[in-house]
Amino acid sequence: MAARRRPEPEQEPALVAGIALTHPDRVLFPEQGITKRELARYHETVADWILPELAGRPLSLVRCPQGRRKACFFQRHPGATVPDRVETVAIPGEPEPYLAVRDLPGLIALVQIGVLELHPWPARAATPEHPDRLILDLDPGEGAPFEGVVAAARIAREMLTGLGLASFVKTTGGRGLHVVVPLASAHGWAAHQAAAKTLAERLAATAPDRLTTAIRKAERRGRIFVDWLRNARGASAVAPYSPRARTGAPVAMPLAWDELGPGLDPATFTVRTVPGLLRNRPDPWAGIASLRQALPEDL
Repeated sequence: MAARRRPEPEQEPALVAGIALTHPDRVLFPEQGITKRELARYHETVADWILPELAGRPLSLVRCPQGRRKACFFQRHPGATVPDRVETVAIPGEPEPYLAVRDLPGLIALVQIGVLELHPWPARAATPEHPDRLILDLDPGEGAPFEGVVAAARIAREMLTGLGLASFVKTTGGRGLHVVVPLASAHGWAAHQAAAKTLAERLAATAPDRLTTAIRKAERRGRIFVDWLRNARGASAVAPYSPRARTGAPVAMPLAWDELGPGLDPATFTVRTVPGLLRNRPDPWAGIASLRQALPEDL
């Protein structure tokens, strides 16, 4: 007969940003012993950086209520267990509203229900038919070294600069990088996705032996997949400063372009290391929210 699971001992709720955390000592990242309380404190510390990337955007969430090694699932729409401080936004044409947050209590309320990852839309809820972020996701296939991802990101930046577009870069909490282009949200999804596809194909054409836009995984072995599909309506990408539900509690970390070098190791950016890094570090994405760029007409 299988052993019966011992019930978790009752714990006094902990208050973070006015939100009561039940079972605050529940371990969410078992390898590091990171608890719900510690994850909430992480978000409290990085709130000034992460909230501008989340507020006002529809969200897709990765929830792991019992920790990252137990059952995890995506959630986009409200359910019976969503706290009051988490907002909902109606999107025209969608049968159900999306989840959203606007402030620190809302963010901590997501931690309370076991949210480990936050993935915003590349459009705001107020203007859902007009995306304002174009994302080139550089995803290394099996056998592709991270140095090649760094080189691809640099080529992408040069290509975008040649088109008059400023770009920003971040780690993904994995082995890839995101090159992000802020836009003026003056176009629709069809033009947005077409532009992203064209840019991805142009980038891949610069080094077809190392880069590809092929969707089939078998064709990506040893190469870097330039993924443009995150630019579709309803798609999302991991938020800057969001943890990932992976070993090591890694964080998707915004970088300055001069930080992309041979010594860069994305695994060094974690729930435990990022708060200290932010204390005396200039914001490499300063000004991204106010930068309004138009897609070139020749794309």
